Amino acid sequence: MFFSKSAKPMRQVHERTAIDRFEVASYSVPTETPESDGTLEWDRTIIVIVTVHAGGRCGLGYTYADSATVALLNNPLRNVVMGMDPLSPAAVYMAMWHRIRNLGRPGICSMAISAVDCALWDLKARLLGIPLVTLLGQVRDAAPVYGSGGFTSYTDRQLARQLDGWVREGLPAVKMKVGRDPRRDEDRVRIAREAIGTKVRLYVDANGAYSPRQALEQADMLAHYDVRWFEEPVSSDNLEGMRFVRDRAPARMEIAAGEYGYRIVDFQRILSCGAVDVLQADITRCGGFTAFLQVAALAKAYNLPLSSHTAPALHVHAACAAIPFSEMEYFHDHVRIERMFFDGLPQISGGKLRPDLSRPGNGLVLRRADAERFAA
Repeated sequence: MFFSKSAKPMRQVHERTAIDRFEVASYSVPTETPESDGTLEWDRTIIVIVTVHAGGRCGLGYTYADSATVALLNNPLRNVVMGMDPLSPAAVYMAMWHRIRNLGRPGICSMAISAVDCALWDLKARLLGIPLVTLLGQVRDAAPVYGSGGFTSYTDRQLARQLDGWVREGLPAVKMKVGRDPRRDEDRVRIAREAIGTKVRLYVDANGAYSPRQALEQADMLAHYDVRWFEEPVSSDNLEGMRFVRDRAPARMEIAAGEYGYRIVDFQRILSCGAVDVLQADITRCGGFTAFLQVAALAKAYNLPLSSHTAPALHVHAACAAIPFSEMEYFHDHVRIERMFFDGLPQISGGKLRPDLSRPGNGLVLRRADAERFAA
């Protein structure tokens, strides 16, 4: 465990401040090649960026969501946030949830609130002049990561090259997509194992493509290649089916899910059903930092590890503050966009991502000119 000492003294905020500016923009970034997983195909990724201002400081947050999220952020959420206390992110969080009561919490409502909440926590840390992880309560200096991509649309050569590249970067584990064509899964998994060798952990993600019995059959095959992590073997809407797979999967294989948790009750249902060995949460979907740390406490209550889903630059501070935490997803598409859009990104060293304690807040600075090329 690591307990940090901020490199800079906390900035005193004497005067009462209020949020006085709120900005939203969306950007559509084409993928390098068409991509697919077990249940979806896409050729671009949309990032929605929120900035909030108070006391001469600016906080930044974002989510990966449809551009329709922008309308929700501009109205009604902007009206909720403006004028509120930037030093009380949890109060703003609750006010936003109350406002969207009749709109439905899952989906873009939760993703919009997530982006704002992340921006608010960043703003508070910047107002205080401290790194965000210090504000949240740092318990480790870095979080382990695993490379994630291996899309089903890749050729065998593309798959092997990408996974091998992460191994060369020193990542201790890699994840690939399966489920698009179950008849091809074994060939692709074999190619992946040959590319990364025997010492690197291999994970797979089916994105809910299989039925419970089909997933169990695949699990037996995957065990032959020492696959240690089977993500969403069945749809997260079918928690009984996931529990069926978890109870019968090979002993060395962990079942993981949680990326589609939008409310705390979603995670509680996953855990109470005994559906997973590893709980996942996505800070860009679950409700931002406020909710992510609530999910971490829930995972702790069930004695299960928590893993972050995608958006590594945004997760790193929370990952280093959450007590029950295993590893971060270093997702290809989001790593690429974060490198294109932001300065101040956390750096990988020794297979771990660490926050920059020399920078206040989340440390990120938007390169607006670079981003504007992709304005949606």
